Amino acid sequence: MELDFIAFVVSFLVVVFFTPSLIKVAELKGLKDKPDQDRKIHRAEIPTIGGIMIFAGTLLGFNLCYPSPYVDTLNYLTGSILILFFVGIKDDIIGTDPMKKLAAQILVSGIMVVLADVRLKSLHGVFHVQELPYWVSISLSLFTFIVVINAFNLIDGVDGLAGGVGLIGALFFGIWFLLAGNSVESCLCFSLAGSLAGFLGYNFSPARIFMGDSGSLTIGLIMSYLAIRLIEYPNSFYLVKPLDLISKPSLVIALLFYPLTDTLRIFLFRIFRGRSPFSADRNHIHHRLLDAGFTHLQTVFIIYTVTLISVVSAVTTMNLGPSRSLFVVIVAPLLGFQIPYYYKTWQWLY
Repeated sequence: MELDFIAFVVSFLVVVFFTPSLIKVAELKGLKDKPDQDRKIHRAEIPTIGGIMIFAGTLLGFNLCYPSPYVDTLNYLTGSILILFFVGIKDDIIGTDPMKKLAAQILVSGIMVVLADVRLKSLHGVFHVQELPYWVSISLSLFTFIVVINAFNLIDGVDGLAGGVGLIGALFFGIWFLLAGNSVESCLCFSLAGSLAGFLGYNFSPARIFMGDSGSLTIGLIMSYLAIRLIEYPNSFYLVKPLDLISKPSLVIALLFYPLTDTLRIFLFRIFRGRSPFSADRNHIHHRLLDAGFTHLQTVFIIYTVTLISVVSAVTTMNLGPSRSLFVVIVAPLLGFQIPYYYKTWQWLY
C-alpha cells in the first residue's frame, strides 16, 4: 500500500507542477484547439497536448515504484502505450486520418492479446458461458481493446469528463487489485489515478488545457488492459474473500459503463442514419445533457454519479448470479441518466 501511495503522489505532483509549463509552451507554439461553432463546445483557443503530462506522470510514478524488467506483460503494455501516445500527439498537433488511428489501435491490441497473452478466456457464467474457444477468446479480446480505447477517445468532449471517468475507474481498479493482492497492477492504477487527479485541476470547466488524443488513447489502453486483467484474475489469489462473489464482468462493465454505453449509442445512431461511425457530431449523451441546460460541471457530475450507481449495483447484486447482476448494472445507470434529463426537458433521453 505504501508503494501505491507513493506512485499516486509522484504522478500527481509531476502533473500539477509541470502542466503550467506545458500550457505556456503550447500557447507560444500555437498548439491549441480552435473553436468550432457546429460541434465543439469551447469558445476560446485551448492547448490540446495535456496527454503528455498524463503519459509522463503515469509512467514515471509506476516505474519509480515497480521497475518493469521483471514484468514481461507490462513491458508489452509500455511499448503499446508509446505507440498510441505518439499517434495521439501527431493527431493533436497536425491531425491524423481516423483509419490510421484505427490501424494503430488494432496493432497495439494485437500486441497485447497475441504477444502479451492478455485476453478474455471465459465469460465467468454470464449467459451461462464459461471457457471460450481460443479463436473466440482472441477475437473478443481484440474487440474489447479496440472498443474501450475508442470509447475513451470519443467521450473526451466535455471539460473534465474523460479524465474524471478515468479517475473513478483507476481508483476502483486500484482498490480491487490492492484487496486482491496484486501489487503490480494496483501500483499502475494509482499511478494513472494520480496523473488524472492532478490533470483535472487544469481540465475542469473552464479548462486551461485538453488531454487530446495523446491522453484519451493512453487512458483507454490502460483501462482495457486493467479490465481484462481483472476479469481473468484467479479467485484463489484474493486476500479479501468477498471479492470472489462479485461478478467480475459486471464490475468491469460498471466501471466502464459511460464510455461503453455512449460509444455503442453514438455508433448505432450514425450507422442508422447512413453515416460513418467515426464521423463527428453533437449527439453524445454529454451533449444532450448540455443542450438540456446543464452546465459543464453539472453534466460531468451527473455522469460521475451514474458511474458510481453502476458500480454500487455490481457490488450489491453479487448474490444474484452473473447474468442478473449484469442486467441490473446496465439498467440502473440507464435510468439514472434519464431522471435529470427528463426533469429538465420532459422528454426521453434515449
